[in-house]
Amino acid sequence: MKLKDIKPNPNNPRVIRDYKFQKLKQSISEFPKMLSLRPMVIDENNVVLGGNMRLRVLQELGFNDIDESWVKRSSDLTEEEKKRFIIADNVSFGEWDWDTLANDWDVVGLEAWGLDIPFYDEEVKQEEIKEEEEEFKTLELKFNAWDYKNVVARLKHIDSKSLESALIKVLE
Repeated sequence: MKLKDIKPNPNNPRVIRDYKFQKLKQSISEFPKMLSLRPMVIDENNVVLGGNMRLRVLQELGFNDIDESWVKRSSDLTEEEKKRFIIADNVSFGEWDWDTLANDWDVVGLEAWGLDIPFYDEEVKQEEIKEEEEEFKTLELKFNAWDYKNVVARLKHIDSKSLESALIKVLE
């Protein structure tokens, strides 16, 4: 399939920042087979419903032709279903099990594959701690039982000088 025939969605509600875009670019460059496992989804007009950032990466990497398996056509959706798909495809359900990741996965590999690991970047960590030392704030939070349980679980995995700074990272 000709890559030039695929059109980015002009109403794509998702953005990707430079650092994450570079991580995606690196990922696709190193592991293009991933695209046949998670293809871009296009409508009957070849407009991307899912995979706008993957399309941008392929364009930047200089692809002209791509394997048909990298694209899935979805031409029987209503306009409402297209909108729903665009949002649902980009919503992340579930949470990371930080204990499993810490014990069973290589942290460097996870970071290289684009996973944001709290306080993994030591330089950023030190900068944030310095900013926190310069300014003190009061923070009062109320959670329902479910959210409280999740916040406490995430707090256990955050290296921080204070409860407040840890909470801020959890809530980001």
